[in-house]
Amino acid sequence: MKRTLGKSGIKVSALGLGCWAIGGPWSFCGGPAGWGIVSDDESIRAIHRGIDFGVTLFDTALNYGCGHSERILGQALKGKRDKCVIATKFGYSVDEEHKNVMPYGDSEKDSNVAPRVRLDVERSLKNLETDYIDIYLLHVGGLEIDRALLVRDELDILVTEGKIKTYGWSTDRLDAIQSFSTTKHSAVVEQQFSIFDGNDKLLDFCRDGNIASLIRGPLAMGMLTGKFSKDTTFAANDFRSNVSWHPGYINGVPKEEWLSAIASVREILTAGGRTLAQGALAWLWARSDNAIPIPGFRTERQAEENARAMEMGPLKDDQMVEIQALVSNSLS
Repeated sequence: MKRTLGKSGIKVSALGLGCWAIGGPWSFCGGPAGWGIVSDDESIRAIHRGIDFGVTLFDTALNYGCGHSERILGQALKGKRDKCVIATKFGYSVDEEHKNVMPYGDSEKDSNVAPRVRLDVERSLKNLETDYIDIYLLHVGGLEIDRALLVRDELDILVTEGKIKTYGWSTDRLDAIQSFSTTKHSAVVEQQFSIFDGNDKLLDFCRDGNIASLIRGPLAMGMLTGKFSKDTTFAANDFRSNVSWHPGYINGVPKEEWLSAIASVREILTAGGRTLAQGALAWLWARSDNAIPIPGFRTERQAEENARAMEMGPLKDDQMVEIQALVSNSLS
């Protein structure tokens, strides 16, 4: 399965692999922001496994592990760079020595990102061991629109210099994207979306405007793998132990309503030999032709399972209708 990154014309696999987890432990403003301890060797093998099964898109960020995720991805793609598309993100002060990330300013909203864009892109290019970045994404989701437009001016310069090919914004705000996506090279949005959550109006706006939607959280931060229960707990260095912004978790515990909803749609999502995770990814492909899910991974097995979802394609229309009814009933 292939998809096009909106008006950029760049062709990619219909699924990317998200490289947040392979950054290992790090903190954001002093709180846990990683997914716990990982094996770098396993991460590299997992990336290669994804490529073996057709993945050409990899999503990372300077934040993830304070540069560690980018460096591991760069190592994994040696000799394969011309066959792969890299998305990375920027917009924060990254302290590699202390493994901590902070806004460029007192808050995300008024962060002074524009003067730092060139510093951030050079750091990412070095980490990734490449001389260009395919997709460069503003990572500060809550940034004021006027400040984001100043950042966009800098991104256009980077396009003309050949350091990046296209750019976008990782945010769930429709008004922000309506303002930001009006230029030729603003071709990508990264937004949170799954069977249970997401901004429908933003997803539809991207479809109608020929903007690619990279979907973060397509498996509800692991919940749609079917491995969690109301008794699930996470390690202290796993951000899910203390996540406050994700609607599926309360005080570090998976939300019971979501677990119940998963049980109600499990049979449909796993029909035809799919795993539950593969069914959740297939739902996204059926939901929008512009959707490109980027599920995370920590092992070869997870990377292969996610990649092989492409072999079965999107869900059918009748399955989508039935899932919508069941989810609405479970979450009402």
